[in-house]
Amino acid sequence: MRSRYCAFVLGNSNYLLQTWHADTRPAQLVLSPDVSWFGLEIVAIEAGEAQDSEGRVEFMAKFNGHDRLQYLHERSRFVREDGRWFYVDGESVPQAKAPKIGRNEPCPCGSGKKYKRCCG
Repeated sequence: MRSRYCAFVLGNSNYLLQTWHADTRPAQLVLSPDVSWFGLEIVAIEAGEAQDSEGRVEFMAKFNGHDRLQYLHERSRFVREDGRWFYVDGESVPQAKAPKIGRNEPCPCGSGKKYKRCCG
């Protein structure tokens, strides 16, 4: 999961496609250059150990897209084949509402600047 998040941060669509299961992999993947990723939080892990052939990861990722801070909250399903883990699919976890960030609060991207001078 973390390596796929890093691939999103770096815009490495080739890696994302290589780690996507063949049964659900899209023919191509175009990542938006206008999206900036700020953090990954692993919420829960189900299975996915060395002896397992399947696993699930629930995560939240912060990103700035379309000029506003957003959150992606998903439960992803992975399978292991020939010793490698592959992303199969995921389901979005509905959120009540993204937390409101005041203009003078520190930016959640970690820059140390005020939100209004950074991603706001």
